[in-house]
Amino acid sequence: MVREAISRLQASGLVETRHGIGTFVLQAPSSDNFQIAEQDMSTVEDVINVLELRISLETEAAGLAAQRATPEQCDAMAQALASFSDAIDEKSDAVPSDFDFHMEVAKATGNRHFADLMTYLGKRIIPRTRVNTADQAPEGREAYLRRVHGEHESIYNAIRNQDVESARAAMRTHLSNSRDRLRKPRNLKD
Repeated sequence: MVREAISRLQASGLVETRHGIGTFVLQAPSSDNFQIAEQDMSTVEDVINVLELRISLETEAAGLAAQRATPEQCDAMAQALASFSDAIDEKSDAVPSDFDFHMEVAKATGNRHFADLMTYLGKRIIPRTRVNTADQAPEGREAYLRRVHGEHESIYNAIRNQDVESARAAMRTHLSNSRDRLRKPRNLKD
C-alpha cells in the first residue's frame, strides 16, 4: 500500500526517490487542487452541497456499474446491503456499510477514478456522520434506516439487472432523498 502511494506521488511529480538515500518531496501540493476539507463539511448547507456533487457523479457511476459490474462486484454490493441490514438490527448507525455500498458501486464502474474519489471523500460523505438524520426522523430511526436500505436495494437491483437508466434513476432518487431529508429543519444537530 505504501509503495503504491509513493508510486502515485512519483507519477504526480510530487516526490523523487533516490536509491539508497530515500524519497524526497519535490513540491507541496498546490492549494489550487480540488479538496473538501473537514471544515468544508461543518454545516448542513455544506453537507447538502456535497450531496449535490455526489448526485451528479454517483448517478453516472450507477449507470456505468450497470453496464460493467462483474458477478463478484454484485456479490460485494449484496454483502454491503446485508451488513447494512444487520447494522439496523444491531441498533447501529450503519455508516460503514452505507459507505461500503457506495464504494462497491464506484468500483463496479471499472473506472478507478470513481473509487479514488470515494476513498478521498471517505465515510464523512454519509450525511449521518454530520447530521443526526436517523434519530430525528419523524418515522423513527429504524424506519428511516430501512428506507435508506430500500433505496440501496433499488440501486443494487438495477445494477444487477444491467438496467442502466433504472440504476441512474435509483441513485439520483436516493441521493436526492438524502438531500431533501437534510433540508428539513428538525434534522439539524444542536
